[in-house]
Amino acid sequence: MHDSDPIVIVGARENNLRDVDLEIPFGAITAFTGVSGSGKSSLVFDTVAAESQRQLNETFPTFVRNRLPQLGKPDVDRIANLSASVVIDQRPFRGSARSTVGTATDLAPLLRLLFSRRGEPFAGYSTVFSFNQPDGMCEQCQGLGTVDEIDEDALLDRSLSLDEGAIRFPTFAPGTVYWRRYTQTGLFDNDVPIEQWPPEQVDDLLHAPPRPLPDAPPQWPSTSRYLGVVPRFRKLYLTSGSESARENRQRYAADFERVVTTRTCPACGGRRLRPEVLESRIRGLNIADASQLPVDELRTFVADLDTAGIEPVLESLTAGLDHMIDVGLGYLSLDRVTPTLSGGEAQRVKLVRNLGSALTRMTYVLDEPSVGLHPADVHRLAGLLRRLRDKGNTVLVVEHDPDLVAIADHVVDMGPGAGADGGRVVFEGDWAGLRRADTPTGRHLRRRPAVRHVVRRSTGTLARVRGASVHNLRDVDVDVPAGVLCVLTGVAGSGKSSLVQCVLEATPELHLVDQRGVRGGARSMPATYLGVLDPLRRAFASANGVGVEWFSPGSKGGCPVCRGTGLITTELAFMDDVDAPCDACGGRKFNETALSYRLGDLTIADALDVPAVRADELQVPAVADAGTRMTRAGIGYVTLGQSLSTLSGGERQRLKLARELERPAAAYAFDEPTSGLHGTDVERLLGLFDELVDHGSSLVVIEHDLDVMAHADWIIDVGPGAGTDGGRITFEGTPHDLVEHGTGPTADHLRRWLA
Repeated sequence: MHDSDPIVIVGARENNLRDVDLEIPFGAITAFTGVSGSGKSSLVFDTVAAESQRQLNETFPTFVRNRLPQLGKPDVDRIANLSASVVIDQRPFRGSARSTVGTATDLAPLLRLLFSRRGEPFAGYSTVFSFNQPDGMCEQCQGLGTVDEIDEDALLDRSLSLDEGAIRFPTFAPGTVYWRRYTQTGLFDNDVPIEQWPPEQVDDLLHAPPRPLPDAPPQWPSTSRYLGVVPRFRKLYLTSGSESARENRQRYAADFERVVTTRTCPACGGRRLRPEVLESRIRGLNIADASQLPVDELRTFVADLDTAGIEPVLESLTAGLDHMIDVGLGYLSLDRVTPTLSGGEAQRVKLVRNLGSALTRMTYVLDEPSVGLHPADVHRLAGLLRRLRDKGNTVLVVEHDPDLVAIADHVVDMGPGAGADGGRVVFEGDWAGLRRADTPTGRHLRRRPAVRHVVRRSTGTLARVRGASVHNLRDVDVDVPAGVLCVLTGVAGSGKSSLVQCVLEATPELHLVDQRGVRGGARSMPATYLGVLDPLRRAFASANGVGVEWFSPGSKGGCPVCRGTGLITTELAFMDDVDAPCDACGGRKFNETALSYRLGDLTIADALDVPAVRADELQVPAVADAGTRMTRAGIGYVTLGQSLSTLSGGERQRLKLARELERPAAAYAFDEPTSGLHGTDVERLLGLFDELVDHGSSLVVIEHDLDVMAHADWIIDVGPGAGTDGGRITFEGTPHDLVEHGTGPTADHLRRWLA
């Protein structure tokens, strides 16, 4: 292999790919375009990046390989000239409250080093400025900034006995393993209401520290130690960072909200650190204050410092902060907890972490990095991608944004359709050639965009917001019209989401359909979320004369190795967990007996692999209806059994919309619903929005997509900038008025787009 040799792919058949042959140029930016579900990710992530990672893992010693995920070989005849790949995707951070923007970007260690050198009075070396280190963390909250308080009255119903379910939490319900940890001790009268127990016995049930039971009944496990309900609950769910603990907190979210109250730590005021550490300051700010500043303000603070003796620290810190600003994240603070980031924000944080790398001749793989960016910020992201390329790297970008595709050296358009209708390379060449191509992407790029001139008239006021000062909003007054498509615009961090939060508080009937994860465990899928797995299971059970439990991955039919998840998760300490398909079931989730039963020609695993757009082929009315709603919401390519954890933020939001379509509400708020959508899919989504409005719903949509702005009945622009430079209403009116009279980045880019 020479430096200029392209990546050669022969016979790629992963997922819906149809024997794809392709050469990807070395040392170039290659953009992969096409409608949602056309095969872009299957080619770039599941074939190129996956094979690169698999071969890289094989270079490690056996001891190391046994502790890494066992990755299968992609379905491809041959791949040549691969380099090591770095995948920068939109998968949300799985970390806990100990993972922040500062720790994820490696800027927190630099800030700690700065305070250890310049903070007065001197508090110690850099480790004492870390809330993750014992010598620095607040003793009461252990560096979390919050404390979880268990409401014992909500956890224990004293009017009931243990046999009647006095411990009011699902995993302690009668018959469960943890219920037996109390009923089989011989310590309590299991059939007597708790309120009739002596106080010391109630205290023993709730608060006892771990201890052996020397006189325990025969049914008590000989090696077990007794532990009170409260410390056991805390150990299981509040102090454990395991995947199962996170999954259970999500699964039993309503019960957690009832039993557990989280509040700011009274000892440190949420600042996470010991008092003596917080006393050390630079120009009046301690490290917690500095970490709470928006990145662009922290950049100004750092720039004004005397560099004598700390030049390397300031140089590295400044470069990292500049990268944050360049990817449009200047409004974030370093203390922002990473699990609260959107998919687009998470990806750009990962990008910042990699921009400081000295490695070259790598292959960087990015998944729609423009998601969540205002058009005004895309050019800065383009500059960073060029910088990665110019260091000698190959950059592969799955992307829909025309402004970002236009900077690519090479373009591969996949399609022509989604799912079984896609999986082929329909165009290869440069940006100019793509605009001329007879493909869905090419035709969409050639269309003549225009603003809506005949707008719907408001039927009244949906919400009146007065004096809003949440986050960076500056005493905002605004009226949100009812009965129309109202679009909130503005650069990332301008205050749009804060304004929507105020609108939600003022409008109880407004349904929020956002990109946050949907509740459910590792086995959750569209079929369970939309409530149609049971009808499908009943159809299989009826056709085969067996019980429905055979057709549930979480019950009798589940694979015993992966417990019906289809995946084996490898926890890699401080790095993200890695999922690999289960070898026992091949990722199909079910055991061999379950897969021996059929409905028509399909097993239950086959049925769950059917994309929503073809759900009617299963001939189960409820399933067909759910598939129709998913298709109308723009995710017809998603299969009924795809794990919800693999969906992007935009896909999760559109799945929520599919559920709402069963019984449309009077008013909706959407958070960037076009995330991850091809231009032709955006047109379909706008048609659905029109249908909702025409049938009486009011829509409030946060959006950066220029097609959506042009299609709106009413626009409210927030800005003009991000963070402290935003928080004001800069425009209210129709799209036509914004083009004719508006000022600021939104108006400028909408005019450019229409020119």
